[in-house]
Amino acid sequence: MNALPLPQPPESPKPRRSRQSARRARPQPVQSASRHRILAAEAIAKLGVNAVISSAAIAALVQLIPQSISQQTKLKEIQAEVQIAETRVTRLKADFNRYFDPQQATAIVQEQTNRADPNQRLIVLDGAESPKQAAPAQNP
Repeated sequence: MNALPLPQPPESPKPRRSRQSARRARPQPVQSASRHRILAAEAIAKLGVNAVISSAAIAALVQLIPQSISQQTKLKEIQAEVQIAETRVTRLKADFNRYFDPQQATAIVQEQTNRADPNQRLIVLDGAESPKQAAPAQNP
């Protein structure tokens, strides 16, 4: 009889399902009303913040539109000037190539000076004997 008694597992508490389900099934009206008020206040706060952000964005766009228009006009003016400069550059390149072409050297010298090639004959028309005045005299 001196034997020790067998250890028994500790007693686990009984689940209280009936009380928990009863509490969940019946919401208290005070908590429901306050919950709706909190949700409404949160929604109003969100709408207010979004309205402020939207108004700031619209104000920024209103200020940027005139600047954008002025930049576009300046860009068009610059593009027109660039086009004029490009045509001038192409003309000058053509002239540059022509001036340094050895085959056209004599033609360029004749254009820029009044000298003529020694192999060519100079023909000078006198103003008094122009073909228009000489033609009627020969017809009668």
